[in-house]
Amino acid sequence: MRKSYKVRYTITISTIHKKSFSLGLSRKRTIALTYITVTCIGVSIFSIVSALSTGANSGYSANTQSSDNNPNSIDKEARPESVSIQSDQVITPITPAVPGKPAAQSAAAAAPQTTQLPATVLDLSNWKLELPVDTPHAGTPDEIKQPELSTFSLSPYFQTILSGKGVLFQANAGGATTANSKYPRSELREMKAGGSQKASWSNNSGTHTMTIRQAITHLPAVKPHVVAGQVHDASDDIVMIRLERNKLFVESDGNSIGMLDANYVLGTVFTVKIEAANGRILVSYNGQQKVDFAKSGSGYYFKAGVYTQSNVSKGDSPSAYGEVIIYDLQVLHS
Repeated sequence: MRKSYKVRYTITISTIHKKSFSLGLSRKRTIALTYITVTCIGVSIFSIVSALSTGANSGYSANTQSSDNNPNSIDKEARPESVSIQSDQVITPITPAVPGKPAAQSAAAAAPQTTQLPATVLDLSNWKLELPVDTPHAGTPDEIKQPELSTFSLSPYFQTILSGKGVLFQANAGGATTANSKYPRSELREMKAGGSQKASWSNNSGTHTMTIRQAITHLPAVKPHVVAGQVHDASDDIVMIRLERNKLFVESDGNSIGMLDANYVLGTVFTVKIEAANGRILVSYNGQQKVDFAKSGSGYYFKAGVYTQSNVSKGDSPSAYGEVIIYDLQVLHS
């Protein structure tokens, strides 16, 4: 840049001298004129260079090296306005950068979420997880077993809630289903031996109890039915904790065998206890026994989570879903 101005400066002086002599001006006047002209040109050049220099320094470049000498400076072009981006079906805001901090953050860093894993909230050592998704992962649909389950979380189907006090289970109507069902689930299946073997027991021997403290938080729009706890055998469900719109009851073989709450409000936390012993199945709701059902068998196991009782053939959209939050889950065999 300076070389260019120097060339123009030289040409200008040469031109002045030639024109001065052609006009018959004295050498003294020519020198005076040359001095004035050179001074003006010098001022102009200085002004131009200063303006260019000032402009370059006042605009923040995307080049992060410009802030090396000032750890509190940031690049204006690298500093986004408040925007929203989509991550795992959750819209999260990104906060503009501030001096001394990175100009951009990932959605995970910006989102107000807990870092706890579900396995730190619930004891999942003797469970496996069945999901409403079918990927190259083992299982059809995907199954998450131990030891993988101990460090597993997948939004929005299986994750810890923001308070860190519960685990959210979600299954959408368009989700993948198991071979013997037409409905999707995000559900735990009881295991044993540290999750390496399937649990299987009989209520004719010993006492088998599952206690769940939970809340049902969302239902599909067209067919608002979900299951939030089961005793199952090798082929079918034995009893289910079922919500149909606002009626929370115990079902067996397609029939209600006991009402738990005739006007359940979504989000209400409740405790349900299922006890299987002596050829019978007892169900308590918030400490009060509601069901005493004569049913004996073997090959039994517990299930907990959400089993959404709708799909797209029922009129629900693929994104419609059922959702349950479990705050505590205990299983005891004695």
